[in-house]
Amino acid sequence: MKTDNEKYNETVQPNTAFLNELKEKLPEFFTKEDSFDLDKFRNLLKDKNVNELSEGYQLDFIGKDYARRQAGEMSSTVIVPDEKQNQGEGKNSKNLFFTGDNLEVLRHLQNNYQNKIDVIYIDPPYNTGSDGFVYPDNFEYNDDQLKNMFGLDDDQVERLKSIQGKSSHSAWLTFMYPRLSLAKKLLSETGTMFISIDDNEGPNLKEICDELFGEINFVSNIIWNSRKSVSNDAIISLNHNATLIYSKNLQVFNNKKDGFKLPLSKDGFNNPDNDSRGVWKADPFDSPGIRPNLTYKIKNPNTGEEYLPPEGRCWRTGPNEYNQLLNDHRIVFGKNGTSKPQLKRFYSEVKSKGQTAKSIWDDVGTTTDGTREIQRIFGEKLFSTPKPTSLIKKILKLSTNGNSEIVLDFFAGSSTTADAVMQLNAEDGGHRKFIMVQLPEKTYHTNKDGKEEPTKGGKVAYEDGFKSIDQISRERIRRAAKKIYKDNELTLPKGYDGSFKHYRVVKPIKQTLEDIEDFDPNNTNLFTNMVDGFSSQSLEIAGDSTGEDTIFTTWLAKDGYSFDANVEEIKFGNYTAHQVENNRLYLINEGWGAAQTKGLLNQLGTHQLEVQSVVLFGYSFNVAGLRELENGLKQLDSKVTLIKRY
Repeated sequence: MKTDNEKYNETVQPNTAFLNELKEKLPEFFTKEDSFDLDKFRNLLKDKNVNELSEGYQLDFIGKDYARRQAGEMSSTVIVPDEKQNQGEGKNSKNLFFTGDNLEVLRHLQNNYQNKIDVIYIDPPYNTGSDGFVYPDNFEYNDDQLKNMFGLDDDQVERLKSIQGKSSHSAWLTFMYPRLSLAKKLLSETGTMFISIDDNEGPNLKEICDELFGEINFVSNIIWNSRKSVSNDAIISLNHNATLIYSKNLQVFNNKKDGFKLPLSKDGFNNPDNDSRGVWKADPFDSPGIRPNLTYKIKNPNTGEEYLPPEGRCWRTGPNEYNQLLNDHRIVFGKNGTSKPQLKRFYSEVKSKGQTAKSIWDDVGTTTDGTREIQRIFGEKLFSTPKPTSLIKKILKLSTNGNSEIVLDFFAGSSTTADAVMQLNAEDGGHRKFIMVQLPEKTYHTNKDGKEEPTKGGKVAYEDGFKSIDQISRERIRRAAKKIYKDNELTLPKGYDGSFKHYRVVKPIKQTLEDIEDFDPNNTNLFTNMVDGFSSQSLEIAGDSTGEDTIFTTWLAKDGYSFDANVEEIKFGNYTAHQVENNRLYLINEGWGAAQTKGLLNQLGTHQLEVQSVVLFGYSFNVAGLRELENGLKQLDSKVTLIKRY
């Protein structure tokens, strides 16, 4: 039989994700038949301020409809907890690390992190032909399915399939489009996305971001001087990268923009008179405009000279307020006391306002600094041209204030973003949390003789014992945290988080998929334990998780719960169920029978147990036991919904 997600994906069209978003935001325009009422919508647009015939343009590329469809599909993978990490060093951590295809991870996160991410930073493949980018997504449908889904002919299907395995613009755009589409939905209303890129795909990235976020939500394009040396073999030496910034909602962003500032530097502030209020700087006491009530003579008490405001300007305050400031020692007359009046501006008064960032950044180091950071941590140059933590820290200083914001990077690479989050938390006492996602790209390949050979760029990492990029990424977090603990032992904020929980996002193995395909819910007896097929051992990955752990963790995300939700084990004889947030009861393992049903109904009927729904793994129940449970729940006074999943 087909899984629930497979059944759903068969109905997905290129505009499914868009229609679902419309339905959520504009439900009044949908009919009982679930179709969009275009006439009703068009009638409400009839206003002189709305032009239905826009003269704009949009980006088009081979594979766009396929990419749009991918954005609307549900996950075909499961989330396998790394119990060794999660019950060990990461037990109390709120940070998350996912190993797997970031498209699948983003699909899972749609359920429990939608509208909750404060900052997304990504440094995707630049598709230069030398950065290793090869279109990794497979077209999982046969030619006939592709024709039916998109109305293509034979030539068009071949053109679509031809972009696989190529470093073409269409391949890169088809790769990025669904990921950016899903990422946008994760951002909170005040959220911001930062995307590093170079000139090769920069214009195309701007186009798809304008389409997905809306041109109105474009904030800026930061130019980072990423390299100091000059490339003499180039016509013009490329010494910069760009970082596009988009807001989720410009109107909300504009209300927040006073907080979208860099911390104010103390440069220029000093305390030559040992003022007890701290360091200060002298600001002009005049301001633009001509106002008679703010135009009067001010006498320098040291020289007796009198001053009027410069031409076309006036003083900041009237005479009474000026005298109060003078008596409060807030007025100075230059360094030597012989000049026109100036206002003391204390750092303590203005630091919270911050300073506006410039669009050119040349004060955050270079990729050489990023490489040196990797070398200091590992003793080897494991990555080429990594971003320095100083760049990411500046982005985080601009976009967060340390109040438990969630920072997502779904191209984690060497985990520079995680390192930067931990460093900044140690520096300013913040409690930012990170979510890292990294594909387990191998640092080796297997030759015809079955022998492992390191890849061109993975030789050093492979020889150091790292067989995949995600291993390096997680180890960097551990080593960086260890250094932070050592350097800041006495000043770390209470509850400082220097670890992470780890999850692997993988497809079930072929045998499990075949067992699911052959499953008949009407069979009286169950011959195969489907749960065991989802254990880390059966999936042939590390992590020490049982099949129940995997199914339960996957469902936590599906049902919108955080990965550290409050979970309580409930016993029904020798059967263990899981209650989450006093809301849902999960029945996953085999072994549920008449005695367990009776016990559950008794606890629900006497209010010893309070839940709104019971969720069960259909493959673990035969048809008789399922009907007995279903009928029993229907007879309860309190309404408890039964949810069967396959």
